[in-house]
Amino acid sequence: METGSHSRARGHATRRHSLRYRVQTPLDVTVLRSGVPDTVPVRLVDLSGGGLAAVMAGELLLGETVGVEIQLPSAAPALRTRAMVRHHNQLRCWMEFIGLSAEQQASIRDWTKDAKAGPAPDLPSQFLVKEQKQEHKKGSDGGSRAPARKRRGRGWIFLLILAAILLSALLWRWHRGWQDLESGLQKNAATTQPQARVPADVMEKLVTHRVDPDYPAAARPEKLSGVIVLDVTVGRDGSVAEIHALNGPAILARSAENALRWWRFEPYRVDGQPVVVETEVAVEFKP
Repeated sequence: METGSHSRARGHATRRHSLRYRVQTPLDVTVLRSGVPDTVPVRLVDLSGGGLAAVMAGELLLGETVGVEIQLPSAAPALRTRAMVRHHNQLRCWMEFIGLSAEQQASIRDWTKDAKAGPAPDLPSQFLVKEQKQEHKKGSDGGSRAPARKRRGRGWIFLLILAAILLSALLWRWHRGWQDLESGLQKNAATTQPQARVPADVMEKLVTHRVDPDYPAAARPEKLSGVIVLDVTVGRDGSVAEIHALNGPAILARSAENALRWWRFEPYRVDGQPVVVETEVAVEFKP
């Protein structure tokens, strides 16, 4: 039943053929709810023989019947009647008169003959201006905010892409560094891997630079002596790559290793090509 009343209300709201005039006058609307009358302050803005349009500071329900009291400028007695709410949107409403007497209709006609204002549109002009401003503001805000959101979204996407590129570059450099380190270790291991073992007397003839070890001062109190045998790896260029003492006191062995690091040999060749070789060198210490 309520749905039907709403549809009829909309129908009445759209079928208003009588002339309507702009009015700027106070209006009292009394609503009877739960048996208690409630007066709502209203300003009349549009009037016709069929009903009125007003701006009010209260909420009305569609299909609700209210008491109306209008004090027209040219009418001595106030116009009192009942009306039904046919349309309500925010603070605006349209009410249809119910049981308006012939005298009251004549009073409205007499007043409208003297009214200087022309026929009013379906909605008062101040409402239209207000709605247009609100729509323009909404459109401008929406238009400005949407590109701003798009720009912020594009900025985040650009930052994410840049961060991914930087991270990829760092990972590539880190991986490349490990590869270089591993290849260097493998290369060093390959260059120091002996390809032949050469007798000490043969390598003795290939010595081009010799450094005699110093007798350690710390060994003099004990008068340490002896022959330190060292296992020596000679590279392709004749330099000493690795040294390991095979016997003797540690203090004498360290002195012998420090001296042998400066020795140089002619490259040992196999089939005409220099190779890495392993040999032994004996160093004698006397106090």
